[in-house]
Order: sequence, then C-alpha cells, then structure tokens
Amino acid sequence: MRRLWVRWALLIAFVAVLGTAFVNLGEWQLERLHSRRDRNVSTVANEQQPVRPWTDVFTKTITDADQWQRVSATGTFDSGHQYVLRYRSTGDTDGYEVVTPLRTDAGTVLVDRGIVSVTNGAPIPSVAPAPPSGVVTVVGHVRRDEEGKRSARVPVNGSMRLIDSQAIAATLPYPVADGYIGLLTVDPPQDGGFSPIDLPEISDGPHFWYAVQWFMFAGIGLAGIVVFIRGDIRERRTGQRKTPKPKKPVDDDRPALTPSGR
Repeated sequence: MRRLWVRWALLIAFVAVLGTAFVNLGEWQLERLHSRRDRNVSTVANEQQPVRPWTDVFTKTITDADQWQRVSATGTFDSGHQYVLRYRSTGDTDGYEVVTPLRTDAGTVLVDRGIVSVTNGAPIPSVAPAPPSGVVTVVGHVRRDEEGKRSARVPVNGSMRLIDSQAIAATLPYPVADGYIGLLTVDPPQDGGFSPIDLPEISDGPHFWYAVQWFMFAGIGLAGIVVFIRGDIRERRTGQRKTPKPKKPVDDDRPALTPSGR
C-alpha cells in the first residue's frame, strides 16, 4: 500500500504542475480576447471619425489607441529616400510595401504607400516604384511603429521587414514624426499597382475556444487522477480476493496400520 501512496502522490504533483500551466494558458487566452475586443472597439470608433489634419494626431508617441484614425497631409514625397518592406501581406495579397517620407510645412511624416502583389517565386525589387512628383495630398490611417527584432526594423540598403519610424529617421538627414500614415488615397494618384492595407479583422478570433481547450485539458488531468487511483484500488482488491489462503495443517492422531492390518 505504501508504494501506491507514493505513486499517487507523484501523479498528483505531476498533474498539479500541468494543470496550473493549462489554467494559466487559458487565462492568458482570455486576456488576449479582452484585449482584442478593446482593440476592435477602438478601431471601429477611430475609423469612423472625420478625417483630421495629421498634425492634430502626430504630436506624441503613437499608441494602439491612436491607430486607424484617418488623417490628411499635404506635401512632397522624398523620392530619394524610399524603403522597401519585404514579405508583407494583407488579406489575400502577398507582396511588398513601400515607405516614403512626406515632407510638409509642419514637418515630415512617413507614409506607407500600400502593398504591391508579388506572385510566388517572383523577386522583390530592390528599387521602389517612384511616388507622384510635386505637391500631393494624402489621406490615410494613423499607424504606430511595428515591434520586432532590431534586425527586422533597421533598414539595410533601403530594405527591412518592419516599420520603425525612429530606425528610419536614423538614416535620414531630417527628423520624422513618430509612427506613420497607412495610405488610403493620394492626389494626384500614384502608379505601381499599390493597394491599401486592410483594416484588422473585427472579430473575437480563436482566443475564447483556445481558452476552453486549455481549461478542458486541466479538467481531463484532474479526472485522470480519479480514474487512475480508482483503477489501482480496484486492482488491489481483486488481487486480494484471488489470493488463496494457506491451508491449516491437519493433525492425524490415528495409529498407523501395521503391514498385517493389526
């Protein structure tokens, strides 16, 4: 019986560790669900606001709460400093994006001019399509800097994976505002096959069901303890019933018979 208690204790400790991890993962998914719902509310509210001058918003560090507002800016693109963003996607489109500084009377802001589709196996160009020349007016979404490895954010030969306004500013001879504008329209229009970046999907995503799965795993672990222990107890009782009891020796006090039977 002592061996069973030791095995049960080890099993309970093992399941407790796994169960704690599963519950924490479930709670983490619920936190992501709440964050996503908050983001959805903010995205819809910001996108429905009237278009504002970019100088009303780009006065500080851009955060998630600022994203997807629509702003307008008038100035000239700096075609001498363009940046190609490799391996980008939006909706069903895979390709590359182009970031170009827009110089205005109030300062410079980066503009993501959209995505250009690239078929499978086609190389990404090292030189971006030229922006419209002269004075232009752009309307687009407010976007914050993207997060990731430094190697993905720092431009190398005018190319990178993620948009980081401060990393780009380090390669320019003038300062730029924090964040960037995701282009929706530009007047006069641009060439090059650009498409705007889609809004993020407005849904709860898979987080609720992921949380349910993690909590179910924790419940299965607890149920497994009960099944395992009951199985051990049943097996032990069955073994006890099947073990034959030793026979009691019988004393035979009768006198032994002689060969003649006397």
